[in-house]
Amino acid sequence: MTTENTPLPRPSIIVDHVTKEFRKRKTRSLKDLLISVVRRTSGGAQFFRALHDVSFTIAEGESVAIIGYNGSGKSTTLKLISGVLEPDEGNVYTRGRVAGLIEVGAGFHPDLTGRENVFLNAAILGMSREETEARFDEIVAFSEIGDFIDQEVSHYSSGMFMRLAFSVAIHVELDILLVDEVLAVGDAPFRRKCVEKIKELTASGVTMVVVSHSKGMVKSLCQRGIVINKGAVIFDGPIDEALTHVETK
Repeated sequence: MTTENTPLPRPSIIVDHVTKEFRKRKTRSLKDLLISVVRRTSGGAQFFRALHDVSFTIAEGESVAIIGYNGSGKSTTLKLISGVLEPDEGNVYTRGRVAGLIEVGAGFHPDLTGRENVFLNAAILGMSREETEARFDEIVAFSEIGDFIDQEVSHYSSGMFMRLAFSVAIHVELDILLVDEVLAVGDAPFRRKCVEKIKELTASGVTMVVVSHSKGMVKSLCQRGIVINKGAVIFDGPIDEALTHVETK
């Protein structure tokens, strides 16, 4: 039974009637364009609608999985929430500091060392140099990079990229954590450590949105699932039912 005095959770993320299109070009060079003119074929741009009229709200402290088949619009949704992309129609609102693990090694400069990239990535995520210095040892210890921290990241494996990027992101004073498949990189013990750290963050009130094809991972981390198919939300509810809904489509 609810009462009028029961406060409603504040929204952390609002996606309001969002549509996103991408331009696809048939021609890749001036030569291709000239050939298309001579042949009187269409060499211009075509548009692909990745998302259409998508709306949902995620409350503070919720752990939500965005799921669907490849090409459904999951990663595009995450990039819109992170601010990497802007919607063509509609609006996306977020409350607080957002940290996104959307592409392994994104934001890393190959000519800089791991140490230098920690400070660079932390600054991008909104941390001051003083904050980063105070947490530097924790970041390196969690990443398990060891002596490689002073090597140029161009020599890192994808797993090392992911460990360091993840470690920086989770040591930021964040309000929203976005994770897109990057936990699929790395060995099993490190993935388990990441999952436990994410659970710790969500227990402290951090809002999390995850995109993953791992049913076990999303069931472990999330209580709610938003299913996207062909750019539209077709289900929003309990994670177990959401996963079943995907299987039947």
